[in-house]
Amino acid sequence: MFNNISELLDARIAEHGAKPFLFSEADERVWSYEEFGRVVHQTANMLRSRGIGKGDVVSLLMPNSAEYIIAYFACWQIGAVAGPVNSLLKSEEIEWVVGNSESKLLLSEPPASSGGEVGSEDAMRPDLPWINLDLDSFPPDDAGGSDIVIESGDDAIIIYTSGTTGKPKGCLLTHGNIIANARQIAEWMGFGPEDRLLTVMPLFHMNAVSVTTMSALYAGGSTVVSPKFSASRFWDIIDKYKITSFGSVATMLSMLLSRQQSAVSDQPKASSLAPRHSSLRFAMCGSAPVPVKVLTKFEETFGVHVIEGYGLSESTCRSTFNPPNGNRRPGSCGLPIGNEMRVLDDQDEDVPDGELGEIALRGPNIFKGYFKNPEATAEAFRGGWFHTGDIGYRDADGFYYIADRISDMIIRGGENIYLREIDDVLYRHPAVEHAAVIGVPDQLYGEEVAAFIVLKKEASASGEELMAFCREHLADYKCPKTVHFVDDIPKGPTGKLLKRKLTKLLDAS
Repeated sequence: MFNNISELLDARIAEHGAKPFLFSEADERVWSYEEFGRVVHQTANMLRSRGIGKGDVVSLLMPNSAEYIIAYFACWQIGAVAGPVNSLLKSEEIEWVVGNSESKLLLSEPPASSGGEVGSEDAMRPDLPWINLDLDSFPPDDAGGSDIVIESGDDAIIIYTSGTTGKPKGCLLTHGNIIANARQIAEWMGFGPEDRLLTVMPLFHMNAVSVTTMSALYAGGSTVVSPKFSASRFWDIIDKYKITSFGSVATMLSMLLSRQQSAVSDQPKASSLAPRHSSLRFAMCGSAPVPVKVLTKFEETFGVHVIEGYGLSESTCRSTFNPPNGNRRPGSCGLPIGNEMRVLDDQDEDVPDGELGEIALRGPNIFKGYFKNPEATAEAFRGGWFHTGDIGYRDADGFYYIADRISDMIIRGGENIYLREIDDVLYRHPAVEHAAVIGVPDQLYGEEVAAFIVLKKEASASGEELMAFCREHLADYKCPKTVHFVDDIPKGPTGKLLKRKLTKLLDAS
């Protein structure tokens, strides 16, 4: 229906011009559809004045804000490729992502800062222009740029996913991918113009972009962007803005439950039930399976349905969701919402229902490939299907379940962590002979990072020293929270470290 995202925006402006589209929770600013369109056009003009054109990558390094969303749309209006950068990364990680993407400009928000350690141009490529996105400083709107032709298959986003080889891979999503997933989510969830979605997940992830921003636009609804999740303020935001749905991960639900339980403990005479919030229809949850106990307790406590789903950056975001108003199955990631889905064996043949295999996807929301990595792209798309690396099964009713991962990865609080990346950093420490990192269960974050270390002869190092060393080179959420010194790490006949046996060592200790 729409060739590009700007066409979708223009259509919604024509339909809902004076209606609020974007709310900034941090400072209570509001943009109607018409006002949002104007400020996007002004920002696009600013990018043009900096020499940015179709196909150029613009890195986005800023906290959750209205400016972040405006920057996305401004890039798309001129055919530029938005490059969201995880602000939790450390300087050398950010520098690699920005450099690998061949970024032509970095946008920040005043004051220039990130959640990591990047706070000045000195930390980045010396040839990379770095500007603050100050909406008040832009020139008046004009009608320039209307001659740009943007097709459905043109790149819109390059988003980096942690790589099994230690370096992230740039995942290329097109205008068609993003529109398709917005349509799939909006139609599956039954979103309409009356819906207000809370964008509290980080905008450097596709969850926030697709689930609560683009789907709101597609439905003609509204989105409320909040700087970050706060369990203490969450319900006040829900009530103030009459939120109908929000995106989340299991950790957020656990934190809300924990706070409620603490409040009840502090006031034993108070009701054990939290107040119901009349506007809220459901919580959308993904990134990692929600423990059935957490899901059930959340629904009992707050009277809000939790709709679990599954997806990856490579599928734009969501590939499956449980039915929002029907036969939801706790523990299942639901049904396909618009892409095809298979479960394959080692020969890429379908396995019977109930048997484990690799999840494979195909559809209009599936990405076009990895940037400058044809080998990884060809391997991922063998047989014409995208192979996710996730192990799961389908039941007799067509519901899917995720059981494990082929790749050496854990998910901590919704953040993907590839363990090879941490291993590589630990091996850089002069005292380390061998290192192996595994994921261990954690009640709050789902999984946490634990490191096993064999020290070199005559060398010494403490666990605190090694954890501090990791924090110098990696985002804090990737760093080991425990370090275990061992005499040897179990190896297979080829010399490969047997990380699964380390779990047994941990259990026995």
